[in-house]
Amino acid sequence: MQTHGRGKLLPGQTMPVYRGPIHCLTSIFKREGIRGCYRGVAIMSCRDIPGIGLFFMAYHVMCKKLTFPGEDKPRVWALLLSGGVAGTVTWVTVNPLDVIKSRLQSDGVKHQKYRGMWHCITDSYRTGGIRVFYTGVTLNALRGFPVNAVTFTVYSLVLQALGGLNTNVTMGTD
Repeated sequence: MQTHGRGKLLPGQTMPVYRGPIHCLTSIFKREGIRGCYRGVAIMSCRDIPGIGLFFMAYHVMCKKLTFPGEDKPRVWALLLSGGVAGTVTWVTVNPLDVIKSRLQSDGVKHQKYRGMWHCITDSYRTGGIRVFYTGVTLNALRGFPVNAVTFTVYSLVLQALGGLNTNVTMGTD
C-alpha cells in the first residue's frame, strides 16, 4: 500500500488500487492466495538477518570504543553516537537488498514483472546498473542516524530504569 499515492490525483493518474489495508490484504489473497501475502519475505530475511547482526556488532564496538578508560559503562552521548553510527552503517550495507525487497513487494499490482528474487536482481542490474541498488541510500542513511540513536538510547535507559540486564549508563560528564 505504501507505493500507492494518497491525496489528490495528478492529471493522468488513476484511483489507487486499494482502499485500505484490509482491502489490500483481501484483494491480494483472492488474486494470489496466501503466497501473495508473503511476497518479498525471502529477500527481507536476507536483508534483516545479517543486517541486524551487523547493527548490533557496530553498536557494541562503538559503545566499547567510546567508553572512557576506567569506566565500565558508556555515557548517554556515547549511546546516541553508537546507535546513530550503527544505524547508518547498517542501512548503507543493506540498501541493495531493501531496493529488491521493495520492487518485489510492489510488483504485481497491475501486472507481474518479476518471476522471483533472482530475476528481480538481474533485471534491475541490467536496466539500471549497480547504481539502482543504491536508490534511496542517502535518505536511508540520514534517517537511520537519528532514529537508531534515539531508539538504542531510550531502550538502554528504560532497561536501566527497570533494573534489567547490565545496562548501566553514566548520565553526566564526570
